[in-house]
Amino acid sequence: MSALPKWPWTRTAVKTDVGDGGSDHLTLARESLRELVSDSRLPDGVRESLANDYAAVKAMLEKLEHGHLHLAAFGRVSTGKSSLLNALIGEAVFTVSPLHGETRQSSMRPWNPVETGGVYLIDTPGLDEAGGEQREAMAREVASRSDLVIFVLDSDITDTELASLRTLLAQGRPVVVALNKSDLFTADEQRALLQSVRDKTAGLVAAENVLAVSAQPRPQTVVEVNERGEETLRDRDRSPEIESLRLRLWEILDTEGKTLAALNASLFAAALSDQVGQRILAARRELGDRLVRTYCVGKGIAVAFNPVPVADLFAAAFIDVGMVVHLSRVYDLPLSQKEAGSLVKVIVAESAALMGTVWALHFVSSALKVGTVGLSTLVTAGAQGAIAYYSTYVVGQVAAEYLGKGKSWGAGGPKHVVQQILDSLDRDTVLADARREIQARLGVG
Repeated sequence: MSALPKWPWTRTAVKTDVGDGGSDHLTLARESLRELVSDSRLPDGVRESLANDYAAVKAMLEKLEHGHLHLAAFGRVSTGKSSLLNALIGEAVFTVSPLHGETRQSSMRPWNPVETGGVYLIDTPGLDEAGGEQREAMAREVASRSDLVIFVLDSDITDTELASLRTLLAQGRPVVVALNKSDLFTADEQRALLQSVRDKTAGLVAAENVLAVSAQPRPQTVVEVNERGEETLRDRDRSPEIESLRLRLWEILDTEGKTLAALNASLFAAALSDQVGQRILAARRELGDRLVRTYCVGKGIAVAFNPVPVADLFAAAFIDVGMVVHLSRVYDLPLSQKEAGSLVKVIVAESAALMGTVWALHFVSSALKVGTVGLSTLVTAGAQGAIAYYSTYVVGQVAAEYLGKGKSWGAGGPKHVVQQILDSLDRDTVLADARREIQARLGVG
């Protein structure tokens, strides 16, 4: 398992955000986001397919421009996320209910905005609500775009919660763990629970960032004695016990606020860049595949119609080179005719070495075609055309892989790439499809 990221504020010695370092990070994050928004190289459909993500980019840009910070409460249903946020704000602004899983949508409220200068608290749906898969996805999405996550527990951390914590940290999100409802336990039980959570999260979250709190303590039963000595039992509300969490959050925001905002924006920009890159590559592969098949059919028919064996080979090479030149433009890595010819030679040489039988059939079919006439010539020509179709398809797929990797064969070299492509193809199916398509074009049933 790869090591999880460690942030400066997770260490005992907190690194302060001094000078213009935080501002420099914010500037770089803004530039990365703006480049994503204004990228004019995106193929048709890619931007549309990522519309929600681009809307989030614009929202994050606005957030950076105003210096806002987002803190999200995250955890299982009924751990008291809403109550904890209400306690931090000092008023009941988030919905709290005894019903299981009352929070159904994410909501955001400012945390004393005059005092903080733009810190917002975000409530999220519980992770384990029955039938709440969409809510869980929403919670993870909100948490992934927050600058800091408050992971709320109400007892010892479970394996499921620990897995969710690892997911958040793997996404690069700083986390403070709040053991809520601590008033339900005795002092000894509370100390034991807190130590257990710290032990189980050791190496993931610093011990000082695992805190016991009580956002909505149970009323305290008190005995009142009147002037006649009569005793009366009465429930007295207790104030939330969250001061340790409040102070820790303020310490983090005060020392690392700008850095957290820049880090989150940069991580989000990097993740979206990866998505955009994958979508662009997928769009290019789809367009490239259509292009390759068009050249395959053209080559198959050209070879089927040409009765001269030597000319077959020249025609095939010419078509393959033209296809690779065209394909390189699709991948925005244009090749000259000479470069494309060299690439085709490498692919053909490796392919011939790995599938000698197919190339032998090509020559046999070519010889048969010269010695036959009439319908049998067309049938035989169709068979040879299918072989030509297949060979061009292999060249096209290998060339697409090479271009998709930025004109690189990778560590294994061309032989490895060709072998991978050949192993991935169902040769008989491709040949059968090619034969049917070519014969249909030739008017042979």
